[in-house]
Amino acid sequence: MNLLHGDCLKVLPTLEAGSIDAVVTSPPYNLGINYRSYDDTSSREVFLDWCRQWAAEVKRVLADDGSFFLNVGAAPKNPLMPHQLLLALTDGESPLFVLQNTFHWIKSISVETRAGEQISVGHFKPINSQRFVNDCHEYIFHLTKTGDVPLDRRAAGVPYQDKSNIARWGHTGGQDSRCRGNTWFIPYDTINSRDKERPHPATFPVALVEQCLKLHGKGAETRLLDPFLGIGTSAVAAKRFGVKSFTGIELDEEYLAFAKVRVEGETATKKPVVSRPAPIAEPEEFRLL
Repeated sequence: MNLLHGDCLKVLPTLEAGSIDAVVTSPPYNLGINYRSYDDTSSREVFLDWCRQWAAEVKRVLADDGSFFLNVGAAPKNPLMPHQLLLALTDGESPLFVLQNTFHWIKSISVETRAGEQISVGHFKPINSQRFVNDCHEYIFHLTKTGDVPLDRRAAGVPYQDKSNIARWGHTGGQDSRCRGNTWFIPYDTINSRDKERPHPATFPVALVEQCLKLHGKGAETRLLDPFLGIGTSAVAAKRFGVKSFTGIELDEEYLAFAKVRVEGETATKKPVVSRPAPIAEPEEFRLL
């Protein structure tokens, strides 16, 4: 596991071209978040130009059949930012990437059972506003060089509700597993102390990275990169998944030190996933409100 300290614009050029199978990362969103070592208040033009620079290096180190999973969120006052960033990387005369899939990371959801019971689950962050509703999701843009990279859809799948579909559809191969689709309900783990357990203003869950790894389909052989490592969530996911090659880059020394501690603790306490996990069951009795 290679955890590197430095600016990704300086570190990425030191990596070998085509040496990475998958990138899962969440860069700063230019929303004024209070990071320790990064000013998140650039003009939109400067921010997008910076993103093109590091994304060009990501493309260089990514294998031709690689996947780039880019997590981007928005703010109620700035809802277009994810789409502007996506266009900066995929539009124009010489686009860096092709958008192959768009996933919606659902942090909180309210559902109603067939019996009429209402249930709310997930991470819900209230806002004080008379203009905006709560934003309970972020985007995961799946970018590739060509737009036709094969995926293992059922590795990240769910069981069929109607089991007769297993025999009805030839593509099942007799397995009780179907594609999960592009909406991923993945709540944060509950914590007792942000300072001690999640001392970073913008993180994603370990399960989100694991979902991307399952979908990309190379298992433990995946050469994984996160150029914005933060406190090491993607490194922890790599360790749990049994990934043999992981590279993380982080600008802030304290975040990187915390990431190393997390990974060391994970090594001592968790068992890696070395084969395709069983599909995760989703509630079958729910319908959206």
